[in-house]
Amino acid sequence: MAQWDLLITGAKVYDGEGTPGRVEDIAIANGVVAARGANLPQSEASQCVEASGKWLIPGMLDIHTHLDLEVEVAPALDEVVRHGTTTVLVGNCSLGTCFGPQETNGQEPIVDCFTRVENIPKAVLRKCAKAMTWDNPEDYLAHFENLNLGPNIAAFVPHSMLRIEVMGLDASISRAPTENELQKMEQILEGAMQMGYLGLSTDGLPFHYLSNDPHTDKRIPTQFASFSELRRLLKVVRKYDRVWQTTPIIENRLKALFYFTLTSGRLFGKPLKTSALSAMEMTAAPNSSKLFLGVAKLLNSKLMDGRLHFQALGTNFRVWSDGIVSPLFEELTSTAELIALEYDDYEGRQRLMHDPEWVERFRKEWRHGRTGDDFASWKAARGLPDSLVIREPEKLIFDGAPCADWDGESFADVMARAQKFKAGDESAVRSDSEREAFEKIDGELRDDADFALHMLRTYDKSFRFYADVANAGNRSTLEFLLHENTLPGFNDSGAHITNMAFFDSNLMSLKLAKEHGDDTVAKVVKRLTKDPAETFGLDAGSLSIGARADMVLINPEALDGWEPDQTRVLVHREIFEHEQMVNRPEGIVDSVYISGEMAWDGEKGATPALGNKPLGSYLTSGGVALPGQKAAEAA
Repeated sequence: MAQWDLLITGAKVYDGEGTPGRVEDIAIANGVVAARGANLPQSEASQCVEASGKWLIPGMLDIHTHLDLEVEVAPALDEVVRHGTTTVLVGNCSLGTCFGPQETNGQEPIVDCFTRVENIPKAVLRKCAKAMTWDNPEDYLAHFENLNLGPNIAAFVPHSMLRIEVMGLDASISRAPTENELQKMEQILEGAMQMGYLGLSTDGLPFHYLSNDPHTDKRIPTQFASFSELRRLLKVVRKYDRVWQTTPIIENRLKALFYFTLTSGRLFGKPLKTSALSAMEMTAAPNSSKLFLGVAKLLNSKLMDGRLHFQALGTNFRVWSDGIVSPLFEELTSTAELIALEYDDYEGRQRLMHDPEWVERFRKEWRHGRTGDDFASWKAARGLPDSLVIREPEKLIFDGAPCADWDGESFADVMARAQKFKAGDESAVRSDSEREAFEKIDGELRDDADFALHMLRTYDKSFRFYADVANAGNRSTLEFLLHENTLPGFNDSGAHITNMAFFDSNLMSLKLAKEHGDDTVAKVVKRLTKDPAETFGLDAGSLSIGARADMVLINPEALDGWEPDQTRVLVHREIFEHEQMVNRPEGIVDSVYISGEMAWDGEKGATPALGNKPLGSYLTSGGVALPGQKAAEAA
């Protein structure tokens, strides 16, 4: 009788330890790595896979996802598994589902919090919320035992939802908690840490708003918390050596620095592991991440004894907009008002866009820092803009334009021809459809603010365009990925479903590494596997004997000709009954194994096991036993 269930032979193994890859065989039995070495006997295996020329690496982690909702209606999470991701972290950015739908008095916190922050349509959110049957963190963990999970999953306690749970939605955005409420939050958080939750997530981005009336002008609850409240809650997280996941308060850099001091062991008695967003080369502020990393270097020094890292995206940060519907345009007050209206409220948007006061404000914000004759423009020219929203017309590229001729062209290209046409130059028009489009332009076309306003008024949400907000050309991407004070992350998988698709970020990280040789590949594999697993205290990211057999076979040659921007597409996903941006490169991932069983076949797609039986499981931080496991052990 064979002693192994599976034997993979001849692959070049990068085991996540950071050492150069070497050709060896790996045997799997009962879902774990049973043996490694050269020329293991094939007669001892029930199944053999010959993998010469391929890389074998541990299953990769995605440490920043918003798959909390999708996992309830499609627990296979095949969109991440197909990219070699076998462990996902949820509950990020203060948003999550560990308290269930939290619906009281007609309020829908899941819808209210997720819609605008993560750009997920309300109908999709309501469908996901209906699948929730629990109302507390313990039952949330237990319910995963009844799901046919694809990848492993682990969760943060989300601060916005914690405040709602204790204070109620209205109070959580209108007043400070009472002492009793603070103590209740501490008690809930303490219980969650004892159950193995990852830590606490908070958020400080100024453009994260609620979506339901009467609160559309209010930010999400976490942003109403004082430093004192966070210090008390994070004392609990610190006690259990868990992680604080956060986004900085970018509108007040000194305040952000002050809050980051919470990582310091020197100031607070024990270091607090802190995972912050993000380290990228921002188009509008190229040196901003170097400032963040300088802060991390200071706080992680012996003087401060901190544990702060920033998450680095492994690809270019290309963001699409459906008209004005994009997370980027929440930063401008005028466009945020448009987004705050119900998704189907066409008439409301038209009324607003024809309001003279709104138009004046829109023009002022669209041109702010770009006129060349004021202090804001002086700062922007030096990489210190007041806003990170890309508004330069040459950087906004049509991709789903009302006139097919425009796709791939910039706003600046099209606007220049439109201005010539309106000035009487008939030769500027390239086609009948373009002529028809230009004839719809009423009034002046003085500048790109007028052009953007015309597009929004005329086509509403029915045209698409994108901008590279960060990591343009991936000039500094690998440098950030390998920096001592970063971890690969910020993929936002499962969020912004029509705006971005970074499911493939880990694969792009491997592509960039391959361009620099074997040693760099080994380092990046470690960054995608063992390093995050150790940081978050998870049993993952390893090919050591006895480790869970989560593994990925990669075709390295397929990385060479792949350009992620060419494989990002908009598709209709039945589980959402809605379109979603995805990235599905072909040929790179040969196969994905979770707990020793093939979940994804690069040629055939999802295997019969994926989604039809449990493959992954809920992972606790620090090896804490799940409530069900404790009961079984006690029995």
